[in-house]
Amino acid sequence: MFKRGQPYVGAFLFKDENADDDVIRNPDDVYDVGVFAQVTSAFPMNAQGGEGGGLTAILYPHRRIRLSSLIPPGAADTAKAAPPAEPIPEPIPKVAEEPEQKGDVVASFEESAVEPKPEPPKKQTYEVTSFLKKYPVSIANVENLVEEPHDPKSQVIRAVTNEIVNVFKEVASMNSLFRDQISTFSISQSAGNVMSEPAKLADFAAAVSAGEPAELQEVLESLNVEDRMHKALLVLKKELANAQLQSKITKDVESKITKRQREYWLMEQMKGIRRELGIESDGKDKLVETFKEKADKLAMPEAVRKVFDEELNKLAHLEPAASEFNVTRNYLDWLTQIPWGQRSAENFDIRNAMKVLDEDHYGLKDVKDRILEFIAVGKLRGTVEGKILCFVGPPGVGKTSIGKSIARALNREYYRFSVGGLTDVAEIKGHRRTYVGALPGRVIQALKKCKTENPLILIDEIDKIGRGYQGDPSSALLELLDPEQNSSFLDHYMDVPVDLSRVLFVCTANMTDTIPRPLLDRMEVIRLSGYVSDEKMAIAERYLAPQAQELAGLKDANVQLTKTAIEELIKSYCREAGVRNLKKQIEKVYRKSALKIVQDLGEEALPEAKALTDEGKAALEESEKEGKTAEAGKQATEKETTETPRVPLKVPESVQVVIDKDNLKDYVGPPIFTSDRLYDVTPPGVTMGLAWTQLGGAAMYVEAILQSALKPSSRPSLEITGNLKTVMKESSTIAYSFAKSLMAKEFPDNHFLEKAKIHVHIPEGAVQKDGPSAGITMATSLLSLALDTPVDPAVAMTGELTLTGKVLRIGGLREKTVAARRAGCKMIIFPQDNMSDWLELPENIKEGIEGRPASWYSEVFDLIFPNLDREKANKCKACGNKKDAEEKEKSDEDDTSD
Repeated sequence: MFKRGQPYVGAFLFKDENADDDVIRNPDDVYDVGVFAQVTSAFPMNAQGGEGGGLTAILYPHRRIRLSSLIPPGAADTAKAAPPAEPIPEPIPKVAEEPEQKGDVVASFEESAVEPKPEPPKKQTYEVTSFLKKYPVSIANVENLVEEPHDPKSQVIRAVTNEIVNVFKEVASMNSLFRDQISTFSISQSAGNVMSEPAKLADFAAAVSAGEPAELQEVLESLNVEDRMHKALLVLKKELANAQLQSKITKDVESKITKRQREYWLMEQMKGIRRELGIESDGKDKLVETFKEKADKLAMPEAVRKVFDEELNKLAHLEPAASEFNVTRNYLDWLTQIPWGQRSAENFDIRNAMKVLDEDHYGLKDVKDRILEFIAVGKLRGTVEGKILCFVGPPGVGKTSIGKSIARALNREYYRFSVGGLTDVAEIKGHRRTYVGALPGRVIQALKKCKTENPLILIDEIDKIGRGYQGDPSSALLELLDPEQNSSFLDHYMDVPVDLSRVLFVCTANMTDTIPRPLLDRMEVIRLSGYVSDEKMAIAERYLAPQAQELAGLKDANVQLTKTAIEELIKSYCREAGVRNLKKQIEKVYRKSALKIVQDLGEEALPEAKALTDEGKAALEESEKEGKTAEAGKQATEKETTETPRVPLKVPESVQVVIDKDNLKDYVGPPIFTSDRLYDVTPPGVTMGLAWTQLGGAAMYVEAILQSALKPSSRPSLEITGNLKTVMKESSTIAYSFAKSLMAKEFPDNHFLEKAKIHVHIPEGAVQKDGPSAGITMATSLLSLALDTPVDPAVAMTGELTLTGKVLRIGGLREKTVAARRAGCKMIIFPQDNMSDWLELPENIKEGIEGRPASWYSEVFDLIFPNLDREKANKCKACGNKKDAEEKEKSDEDDTSD
């Protein structure tokens, strides 16, 4: 067609947007109104997949045409055709955007050339289109469409025209591409007035709008200018709405980016200005970065991380001179010091735990078994939860030191703090951050020091915790030592939940009486009783003696503390339940030995010059020079200080010291205890009882005597001394009433207790005594006095007595058994309810002692007085028979009247 000088085609739009065809096969497939267009240029497309290539054609539309008839490709008939039409389906909308702005201008010239032409003869038509028959193209008959006449001065047209122009201006201000197209159109229309050609303005408005194809087709089909302008305005309004939305989105995105960039640049400029002026260095920024780095290494919970970010943001905007800056900085420091998510790897090896525990402590089977159970559970589960253990026992039995050994066995970090005398709740829960010098509680400090979430925290002396006006610390411990609550422990200073469920808490106490019941209920109590002589001997030989020898500087010296000397120390100097006093006495022995060695060898064997190092000698010489002037006293003190002024001296091998039982008193003085037994042979009315004290068990005698001779008119009375407290006084009253009842039933002719004035005393009056367990001891003492029958001195007893003679359960049987063995007893009488405690005692404690349980006092009576002569006992030796007593009383009255 180019070669023939006829590059004209008819372009029609497919009704189906997804249609893809090169020719029109059916008139119903396209809209019947299209454009008569000139092909201005065509570019070949590269072949794809080896197939034939295509063309990219640019069309220049001239006028509207309507499709009247169609000859599809390959049709037998050839109809008359006006200008040939070649459909280009897909590029149509795109082509309609640019060419219309120029095409309509040319249309004015083309119409004068096309319209006057008469319809060409058939021969010419066939000649014109005959060359197209061999090509697969559609040939169509079309008719030219002419716009309906309109009044350019119509108010409606002028108003719509103005609105279209205004919309053009608004869209142009938002869309640069739109603005360029409008400029091109204005240049092409520079010769005429836009207002005078509203039809072209409407066509241009539709051409530059990216509207729906159907809407644009309606504008193309509109021959009524006013109707076309309304439809074009509608399409243009939609374009304006799209442009406004696009502009809004662009501005929002740009504002966000711009804001961040602006803040960044302003901050950088501010930093630079402050650095130049010397107002502020980068210290605060480095501090913020340091906190961020620390926090990134920790596994903070989400709630804690949120608080951290808020506080860090606050710190970044605070001036260093502000009072709140240091408060926030300290808080962030504590927040990043807590080991969130960091735990030490625990050792669940049973053999290793047994080895470690046995290395540090002898005995304590109950405690060691409990720790091994803890390890076994962790080994099977793969993880362990924190527990709250409470070791209760007398001083010096190793409650505190066993906690350190447990931490070593479990490979946990160890932290200890004492709550003895503690009266401030803030020590447990921390202070509020608003206070000056506020700090977190001791538990948070423990986590900071240990740097793990699963340390072993030892709370010492929990039975001696105080209470003051600052609150009740024991109540604050309720949350800390509750496995159900401490998973979200809230410290007043931190003010964020801290998980303490993996912490192993170990508490120590001497007694449970002063521990509040709710607190005691939350702890697993393990009782540590005192050591017997055999255990003390083993502890002294394995642990105490080697440590004391090394502390005294006699590690390599030939100084021997014999076994007999240790036995004497235990028996005559250190009878307490623990081994603390024994340790002091052994250290005293080695110190005395060191003094004796130094004095015997003299300065020649151990010269002072040999002990001083070069630093020590220089410091000594300088201090002697400086010391001559009083002014240089302070300087001399400063200069004579040195890290290693002396070295240890070695004791010659020829020196040999042996401490045995015979020369022990030269080192520790005369024995403090001679024997626990006050009586080798007990008179009637004296009975040995057993008592439990904070220091362990002790033998306690009960003495009963007759105050004055009996008379028939005498009134009975009971006086009690020995610094007894309320419970023990009640116990003595019960024993006295029971003894009188027993005598009345079993020995009706013995009226001793009905007439006697009795004094009951318990020795060591300086020591307060309380408790009900001396009931059967007091009753036995009163009955022994009434029956005038002594009690076996090798028999000890303990048990609470009721008015009916029932023997009730007591506590501390292990300690009391140890005391009985120390006193040389052969038999112990205890309540039947304590039989399980007796069976649990180690054999080395029960060795040589016979344990006899009793449910009623009648059983105790039979054990104490096995060979009692009842006829003899039924008579009152102190008062004779009733007749003799009356005659004696009458004789006394006659003597008085004379």
